[in-house]
This record gives sequence, structure tokens and C-alpha cells, in this order.
Amino acid sequence: MTSNLDMDAIVERLQRLIAKAGLPGVEPGAHYGLPAFKVGGKAFATVKNNETIVLSLPIDRKEQLMEMAPDIYFQTDHYVGWPSLPLRIAAIGDQELALRLIEAWRYRAPKKLLATFG
Repeated sequence: MTSNLDMDAIVERLQRLIAKAGLPGVEPGAHYGLPAFKVGGKAFATVKNNETIVLSLPIDRKEQLMEMAPDIYFQTDHYVGWPSLPLRIAAIGDQELALRLIEAWRYRAPKKLLATFG
């Protein structure tokens, strides 16, 4: 069973990293009933459970990251062919996670908002 306390801690970690990165237009919300962060109404980071978050990234980028760090990034049958990349939250450091959050935000952000972010 998933612990809400653990999921709350993950949400707080994501929120802290998003704020530190200065990503504009981010709204906390839900995606398929799960805690998520959205930009332009589209989820770019979703907390799937107390072990996994899912980022929105282009399929070719997913492949690169899974090859680069299979201990962090993985795929299940559910995500094959979709621009969604699960990652093991306990295996990723804040610096790497911040980079991926920025990348996912850029992938989902509307062009006008992208233009405002360095």
C-alpha cells in the first residue's frame, strides 16, 4: 500500500526543485487522480506512487536516458510508445532530478511561456 506521507514528501521535493529552478506557470494538480505538476494545463511530472514519478519527455529522449542510467530510468509496457518516462525517486539526486524537471517542463510548456524562461 502506498503511504501518503511518503507521497507528500515526494511532492514537497518536486515543489522545492521546481521553485528553485524558477519554472514559470507551474500549477500543482492531479493527473489521472495522482499528484502532479502542470504547465499550460498539461502534466509534466506525476507522482505515481511512493517509489516512482513519471516525467513527460520525447520518446527519443526517453531511450537516451534509459540507456544512460537504467538504475534510475525505466519503462513498463504501459509507457511503450508514449512520451512518459518513469523514474525511481530514491535513485535520483536533486541535481539530476532538477535537470529532468526543467526538461519535462520545456517539453510541455506553451511557446509563449517558453520564451519567458532563460
